[in-house]
Amino acid sequence: MAPHGSTDGGRTADVVVGVSDSLAGPAALRRGIVGARRSGRRLVAVRAWEPPEGEALARRRPEPAWTHMWADEARQRLDRAFELALGGPPADLRIVRRVVRGPAGPVLCSIASRPDDLLVIGAARPRGPVSRLLHRRPVQRHILARAECEVLVVAGPRLLPHEARLLRRGDLVERRRRRTPAHR
Repeated sequence: MAPHGSTDGGRTADVVVGVSDSLAGPAALRRGIVGARRSGRRLVAVRAWEPPEGEALARRRPEPAWTHMWADEARQRLDRAFELALGGPPADLRIVRRVVRGPAGPVLCSIASRPDDLLVIGAARPRGPVSRLLHRRPVQRHILARAECEVLVVAGPRLLPHEARLLRRGDLVERRRRRTPAHR
């Protein structure tokens, strides 16, 4: 394995972070930033997205305006992740932001494709044994089975059940506020 930050074929090793909307997303981004600072590597923040109705329908009836809107929303969520995690992107790092259409697992594995890359992903903490059985975590499973580099899985914060409900309720209130126009 090449030393961290070395070049092989003209490309430097990267710290690739999968940015998601889960509570583990900001934790993974913060941990990726720490790893990039320590190793002197470039940080590649990746937001994978897919059409809400699925790829099959989107390919059968492509609508460029909708595709552009979803890609734009993914870019905004990536920017928002930096705001939530740190208050903004750090100025002392080389940061590359990538918004890629496709399933998160394959997208992240293709971007973190070198053996000396580091791939950082977040994993939500399921509460209770039944929840652990029902949470399949397909992205995490895909990455751990197929990644060609070192993978760091960062757990999200532990929440009490009422705290999780409050967070979900706050998110619903925020969505409703954005949807309803302001009455004057």
